Amino acid sequence: MAASAAQADAERIEQAGDVLQLALPAAAWGLTVQRGDSRGRGMLYRSFASTLAATYALKYTVHAPRPESQATNAFPSGHTAAAFSGASFIQRRYGWSLGTPAYALAGFVGYSRVRADAHYVRDVVAGAGLATALSYIFTDPEADGARVTAVSADTDGLRLVGRF
Repeated sequence: MAASAAQADAERIEQAGDVLQLALPAAAWGLTVQRGDSRGRGMLYRSFASTLAATYALKYTVHAPRPESQATNAFPSGHTAAAFSGASFIQRRYGWSLGTPAYALAGFVGYSRVRADAHYVRDVVAGAGLATALSYIFTDPEADGARVTAVSADTDGLRLVGRF
């Protein structure tokens, strides 16, 4: 009975990872819609597409084996790359308050892939690193009301030149 309970737990963890690999990029997209951030949405599309392209290019050129199968497309983890693409976009574009829980969920996706014997740790670390790097390349932080104030200094003190 204990073995079947453990197996059921493992299946639930794997299923949660399967859902989260799609939910995180979807949440990132939803944030761009909710905030009216069409520029950010374009950044998300570019970072996500480049992550998928790089991930699959590596999968089919590296030929790394999976822990429990004959398949040789383990490196890097696509589930982890997709999840971290969404999480790192959220963090990079909208900050750590939203990014921290997104990264925690993405980390869970990586854990679920190792737990399911679908990947080695190296595969999930590579997927996470690849996606995060590409998000940082293609995504700029949101200005979110930031303003620049120009001042001039002379012998009479500081003088406001303008706010932009």
